[in-house]
Amino acid sequence: MKAAALNFDDLRSVVRQMPDNGLAAVRETALAHLGENGLPTLSDEDWKYTDLAPLVDISNRWLGAGGQQRSASTQREAIEAITATIDATWFVIANGQIGELAPGSNLDGIEVSRISDAPSPLALSRPLANLNAALLHDGLRLRITGKVERPIGILLMDSSDTEAVVTQTYIEIDVAPGGAADLIEYYASNGDGDLYANSVLTVNIGDDAIVNHARIQNRSLKHVQTSRTSISPGRNAVLRMASYDLGGGLIRNDIEIDLGNPGADVSFDGLYLAGDGQHIDNHTRVDHRVGPATSSQEYRGILNGECRCVWNGKAIVHKGADGTDAKQANHNLLMSEKAEIDAKPELEIYAEDVKCAHGTTVGQLDDTALFYLRSRGLDKQHALRVLTHAFAADLVRRTPVKAAMQGISDIVEARLAELIQADAIAALLA
Repeated sequence: MKAAALNFDDLRSVVRQMPDNGLAAVRETALAHLGENGLPTLSDEDWKYTDLAPLVDISNRWLGAGGQQRSASTQREAIEAITATIDATWFVIANGQIGELAPGSNLDGIEVSRISDAPSPLALSRPLANLNAALLHDGLRLRITGKVERPIGILLMDSSDTEAVVTQTYIEIDVAPGGAADLIEYYASNGDGDLYANSVLTVNIGDDAIVNHARIQNRSLKHVQTSRTSISPGRNAVLRMASYDLGGGLIRNDIEIDLGNPGADVSFDGLYLAGDGQHIDNHTRVDHRVGPATSSQEYRGILNGECRCVWNGKAIVHKGADGTDAKQANHNLLMSEKAEIDAKPELEIYAEDVKCAHGTTVGQLDDTALFYLRSRGLDKQHALRVLTHAFAADLVRRTPVKAAMQGISDIVEARLAELIQADAIAALLA
């Protein structure tokens, strides 16, 4: 069967009608890359579990209709409902449009600008990054110049009504040597129409800098998202990161961390909750290029109904990276016979003096624990909620951005309740 392909004539037409700003040359270069390489297919090893046909279909309908950006003016209430839950300095990108750089273009310890004002060489080594660059109206650049006390929040809010909508977002964050910041990414969407959102984030962390990063994805269950995060820590830099995937119909996250400086200390966790019709794919890659340096990742999934999740964690210890300490773990809880997980931990080691470990587990709820709770007076739904909460709670407690912990806990609890309620309804209909 032939893989779905973008309508390149419509894509070229839309790109060449976009604003003639500082990104015009970047768009043309990205367009050429796309024309030569296309988008990934199921025959590509990194994409064999995730079919991009739904996003190609949405994109082609949007391109055929002229590829217009939708107004974000109707989303104010939804935006305020999210930003009110976490105390942070918020930057909002709605339907791909950067809002006012409020409260100003320069904040204490933060320099803010648009990518089009001084374009950087955008990452064009990946097909979806090419698509992002080709259709990008503008991007947001933040430079952290010191130790910022208040968390920095970036909200990506998209909406669609009846017509297909496609949005592209590009964010670049630079943390100066010795700087420190708490970062929050929040992805949300609303509306009943088809929507595909594609985002690229690059984070450069200076020597001796500290970054705590919480990433929250809580899109509509009907919507599609792909994202790529590239992080480069400096010498003795520290990164603490956690991702929470709760919504979305089709979600693909790529996280790449390049450890090219000694002394870097990186840990990143992930929690994904999936129900009927959801497909959540997490691909992570850590390149240990020098030693000593440390990386640790742990991902956990709770799956119910007819859904599929993917976790592919790769750590590569390059020649000469002696002193590397790399760990990766993935644990999954399947609450339904129709739930599917494809887990693939990978280690490639080309150095000698290293400490590396990896592993994955897949299981179901403990019947003994469930019986114990029910014997103490809890009904089945409450017992399920207690056990699933315990499985997820550790990663929620380890949220590196403490200001976001309560907000994350609330939406995780709400999503768990939905999954358990769906289980109860399915039992009644059986």
